Amino acid sequence: MVQSAASKLRTSGITVVISLSLVLFMLGLMGYVLMNARQISNHVKENIGFQILLKDTATTAQIDGLIQEINASTYAKGVTLTSKEKAAEQLKADLGEDFISFLGSNPLLAALQVKLNADYAQTDTLQAIENQLIQKPFVKEVVYQKDMIKNFNENAKGFTFFILIFSGALLIIAIALIINTIRLSIYSQRFLIRTMYLVGATKQFISKPFIFKGIRQGLIAAVIASALLVGFLALSTRFIPDLLKIQDETHLILLFAAILIGGMIISGISSFISVMRYLRLKTSDLYF
Repeated sequence: MVQSAASKLRTSGITVVISLSLVLFMLGLMGYVLMNARQISNHVKENIGFQILLKDTATTAQIDGLIQEINASTYAKGVTLTSKEKAAEQLKADLGEDFISFLGSNPLLAALQVKLNADYAQTDTLQAIENQLIQKPFVKEVVYQKDMIKNFNENAKGFTFFILIFSGALLIIAIALIINTIRLSIYSQRFLIRTMYLVGATKQFISKPFIFKGIRQGLIAAVIASALLVGFLALSTRFIPDLLKIQDETHLILLFAAILIGGMIISGISSFISVMRYLRLKTSDLYF
């Protein structure tokens, strides 16, 4: 009988740790997205950029001068030149056939691919840059996706707000689930708690071992959740290598510290609340 009760307690403890681990993992994942929302947004903006199509009359000196001018500007993160020949090779590879032999000449233009600094990825800013570049006699056209940039900037603010609301709701639900899970784990010991109280034990004396147990379970669950999060991020970077560019070691350290501290605090407080609940109940209510 005693062995069966001890087995149930161990099973209950394992259930609590697993439940806590999954909840903390989800909270950690949302925290990661929230902490890196700006970096993700900036990374996307910096990969939008624009293209400067050059006329066939553009000389090497003119092109080199324009590259130096762009590199010296505040709006450009980087610029690369794609010659007519290289553009033709890329298009051949995409089409799978030699279109130049069919047309008799290479109709493509040399182009400069410009990557923007994130703060300049705005339609009005790009319009001003376009007006400045198009005045050069050897520049044929400045190409960028106006609608995509406009829509992205509008949706980015809404997305950040949605993440904040969703994270807050998830946090509330997570805390409620943790409290309920721990309360159920303590349920089997409600008569012991009540008996100790009736024989004169103080509330602090009764609750202390449950709080320490809750903190220990929270710590174990936090370590497991952190390991799951590390594994998830490592797997994600294999499929999305660009994630490595936005990861900040300081943010990751703060996130894992928050998971560890949060897991212990939430679990400890939940254990205290659960014990106090059973101490406040009438003896007759313990049977329900």
